[in-house]
Amino acid sequence: MIVCLMTAAANLVVGGLVGLCGVAGFLLPMFYTAGLGMNVSEGLALSFAAFIVSGALGSWNYKKAGNLDLAFGLRLSAGSLAGAILGVVLNLVIPEEQVKMLLYLVVLLSGISILLRKDSKRGTQFGAAKFSIEKNLPMTLLLGFLTGAVCSMSGAGGPVLVMPLLVVFGISIRTAVGVALFNSIFIGIPAVAGYLVQCDMKKILPVLLAALAAHAVGVYYGSKNAERINQGILKKGVAVFSIVIAGCRLTGIM
Repeated sequence: MIVCLMTAAANLVVGGLVGLCGVAGFLLPMFYTAGLGMNVSEGLALSFAAFIVSGALGSWNYKKAGNLDLAFGLRLSAGSLAGAILGVVLNLVIPEEQVKMLLYLVVLLSGISILLRKDSKRGTQFGAAKFSIEKNLPMTLLLGFLTGAVCSMSGAGGPVLVMPLLVVFGISIRTAVGVALFNSIFIGIPAVAGYLVQCDMKKILPVLLAALAAHAVGVYYGSKNAERINQGILKKGVAVFSIVIAGCRLTGIM
């Protein structure tokens, strides 16, 4: 019961942050493995199940607002689906302690990237002027494959990795967020399936249900209030928190 309540609280908070600013999902795997002491398969199964929920709710809202390029998102997600399967396989053959270190490293780098990234309404001049990834199917599939593999293997939320890369290739920031949220559904499906088979379903099912319900509520109400807060300050707060926690785990302080 205590684990379910802690899981619900964490997913409510993280879901709210995802709804508010589009990032923070990458904190969930660390909460499960470092905070609750779960093994990697349990932590990633619960995390990716939540990513599917936030991806579905978030991308639906972005689609209604006209900020989701569905055709491009489907092409990118086709590559991510295959990459996610490979990522799960690699995760299961790599020693668990090494996977945890990879997870903390990804969280650390994600936090640093959030601090350094400057959001803009338009993509970079490089992407906009010289290269259009939406029109290049092989490059789109390759990008989806590589990011899908890294995300499913490490537990990183798709948007925190995919979104800045899309912006580099000239995609506007709002469209990049919408596509990244949509893409996280296709990373999450094979990841959840692959990690759940490694778990004790009787043990994890109540925790899973609590996580999904709380995460959905958090994402819904977070997205409803996204315009009322300074997203730049919130993102920086999430970034600093993730850097401190991941740094402590990597150095053995915690």
